[in-house]
Amino acid sequence: MTTGTEIRLASRPTGWPMLDNFSIADVEVPRPGPGQLLVRNVEISVDPYMRGRMSAAKSYVAPFEVGKVMEGGAVGEVLESTVDEFKPGDHVLHGLGWRTHAVVDAKRASKVDPDAAPLSTYLGVLGMTGLTAYAGLFEVAGFRAGDTVFVSGAAGAVGSVVGQLAKLKGAKRVIGSAGSGEKVRYLTEELGFDAAFNYKDGPVADQLKAAAPDGIDVYFDNVGGEHLEAAIASANLHARFAICGMISIYNATEPPAGPRNLMQVVGKRLTIRGFLVGDHYDLQNQFVTEVAPLVKSGKLRYSETVVDGIRQAPQAFLDLLRGANTGKMLVRV
Repeated sequence: MTTGTEIRLASRPTGWPMLDNFSIADVEVPRPGPGQLLVRNVEISVDPYMRGRMSAAKSYVAPFEVGKVMEGGAVGEVLESTVDEFKPGDHVLHGLGWRTHAVVDAKRASKVDPDAAPLSTYLGVLGMTGLTAYAGLFEVAGFRAGDTVFVSGAAGAVGSVVGQLAKLKGAKRVIGSAGSGEKVRYLTEELGFDAAFNYKDGPVADQLKAAAPDGIDVYFDNVGGEHLEAAIASANLHARFAICGMISIYNATEPPAGPRNLMQVVGKRLTIRGFLVGDHYDLQNQFVTEVAPLVKSGKLRYSETVVDGIRQAPQAFLDLLRGANTGKMLVRV
């Protein structure tokens, strides 16, 4: 039998997670049964939504079980296969990350081509991350050429793609917020944002108003809280908001106060719509057809923060929650 390493949820966190909430176990990996593959993971994804799965609260996805291995996106190499469609040496995308080896149902794996694009991109810009940005901007927010777009968490994996796609599709102005001066420079100097600001430098509402004096037409929300309130204040009539996540409140121990200016939603006739990427997989082929050539040509750029070693996955996740990454956070197994 193959020996592998897996990361388990040791306990449910209250507030910010700690390393003590995780445990690491070396285990024997069973041989694949009928209809299954044995996969050696190459890279795994760590994502903000996983914080919700560490809690027991009812949500749109089942919580991680205490004492059990965690889950998440991964790309890996097939070592053994019991189905004709997959051969040893094939590379696959699947949902059993947080471990070095996984026994995967073949129906839940999809083949990826490492010669067409780096394996990491199937977890990031050409994977769930990129599709989230694409669906949120075009399907949910109904982006139109000439719109002024504000993206919170803009240096992250999703936000950085949103801003670039908006520019490529004819936005009048794209503004991003980030958590450091270095990230602000990355947005404006490398990704082509028209303006960006460090939300730690002062009230978000004031900085957004200065960056978008004529208001915003689209807001792509990854942060919530003060950012959402600021976006409502700067919104033009009939502005559209795509609510992707609210990382600013993921570790709150008390229910946060809602935006204090919600009455403006009425007067401005705003559309505020939450969404999950899983509701938009019908756009997958369209997304890949449009975005893959942009990535290949370099017109759409992406960044990755890569941490080496499966045992470093818990620390990588904690760093992600505190904004230590630029672009996609990955663990190279």
